[in-house]
Amino acid sequence: MDGALEALRKEYSGLRTGRASASLLEPVTVDAYGSHMPLNQVATISVPEPRLITVQVWDRGMVKAVDKAIRDSGLGLNPQTEGQTVRVPIPDLNQERRQELSKVAARYAEQARVAVRNVRRDGMDMLKRQEKAGDISQDEHKTLADKVQAMTDAHIKKIDEALAAKEKEIMQV
Repeated sequence: MDGALEALRKEYSGLRTGRASASLLEPVTVDAYGSHMPLNQVATISVPEPRLITVQVWDRGMVKAVDKAIRDSGLGLNPQTEGQTVRVPIPDLNQERRQELSKVAARYAEQARVAVRNVRRDGMDMLKRQEKAGDISQDEHKTLADKVQAMTDAHIKKIDEALAAKEKEIMQV
């Protein structure tokens, strides 16, 4: 359940909110040396200003490929090349784009909730098997099932809180 929560936080860190973040470019892959490589394996990513990301490409021949990969990533970014440095200004978000990002955040939260419920189901199934095998009594089964349910409820609440915080951050103008 903690893994589902951690995965949600990682997905939220890459979700653009109008502020620059190096994790925004994590999903970008570059066609480099005959294969797809993550951007951070061909360049250094830094955030010198709140609305700008700079990508310092290590190999001069890869600058065009990095520029193309950022443009084609679907993040709505328009990089500008200056020598071996690619500057990526973060544009302001309009209201329509903010609502779209809110829906994406809600979808991520629902995936995390489903993952937590799957863990609960697996735990409950394991308890039933142990009771059938005679490893635990009915009373222990009930007590442990209640603990599993309480953990599930707590994790779902944390997911809902993370979603509310992310939506507030996205909708902030």
